Amino acid sequence: MSATVSDVTDSNFESEVLKSERPVLVDFWAEWCGPCKALAPAVHSVADEHEGALKVVKLDIQTNMKTAMSYRVSSIPTLIVFKNGAEVARQQGAAGGVQAIRRLVQAHV
Repeated sequence: MSATVSDVTDSNFESEVLKSERPVLVDFWAEWCGPCKALAPAVHSVADEHEGALKVVKLDIQTNMKTAMSYRVSSIPTLIVFKNGAEVARQQGAAGGVQAIRRLVQAHV
């Protein structure tokens, strides 16, 4: 994992994501999810590209079901961009790789 991507949990989601002064890209994933693992290098690449302007975090839905359910994450991987405490963009699935993630965050950083 790159130093620019950290883990969040149900207990710190509000402070780390919703109250962040920077836009936040949240990668909802699980250890058993092959497409999630395939997408991880692209997530880390975008995190490195936008270091300082975009906060990038991962939330394991297996151990943090409350947050996943509250944002209606029904399939993984799901990427959600939060800005000023609100969801502003979402992508489900791993299609498109790094280019798709760049497009997802572009208007919000």
